[in-house]
Parts: sequence; C-alpha cells; structure tokens
Amino acid sequence: QVQLVESGGGLVQAGGSLRLSCTASGFTFRNYDMRWYRQAPGKERELVAVITSDGRALNYADSVKGRFTISRDNAKNTVYLQMNSLKPEDTDVYFCNAQFIRRDYWGQGTQVTVSN
Repeated sequence: QVQLVESGGGLVQAGGSLRLSCTASGFTFRNYDMRWYRQAPGKERELVAVITSDGRALNYADSVKGRFTISRDNAKNTVYLQMNSLKPEDTDVYFCNAQFIRRDYWGQGTQVTVSN
C-alpha cells in the first residue's frame, strides 16, 4: 500500500522556523522525484519545491527562495522541507508528492500556520 505521511506542521510566529517531513512507503522512493506543494482554501495548489530522485537538482518557487530548503534521505524514505523566516503568507496546508513516469502519489497534508 502506497503511503506518504507528512508531519512537522504547526503554529509558529512570523520569523520562526518549521521542518516538515514526509515519509514514504509502498514504492521505491529512490526512483521518484519529490515535490512539496501548498494550498489555501479556495486557492490553487502551488508548487513550493522540487528535488530530483538523486537529490542533485533542486528548484523553488520564487516566493520561498532563500528561505526554504528541500532535502531527502533515500535511506530513510523521507523528504524534508526546512522553512525559515516564515511569513503569515506561508500559512497553508503543505502536501508532499512523489512522481515517477506516470505514477503520482500524494500525502494527506499538514497544516502550517504563521501568526503575526
């Protein structure tokens, strides 16, 4: 059974940090590019960060460049999103996503709330 389980969300003050984790099971994690998305109610899902299967290529949305860092540990089947200098506009539900050829898996999401 394929599973992606996010954790690490919560409530933080502006300027603070959070580290999200997404642990995978049920598929060969090391073959998959991994992505973090976020979505607020009534808005489109936004791509936040991407890391390739081998971890060599990274990409970020302009809104988070310099503040967020995506990484992965293939031995632990886990992808991370380190979020620093958080802003109230970063408040969203964050989802991890695994993609490989035609396969596309999603986690259930974790809420991040940044207060003023």
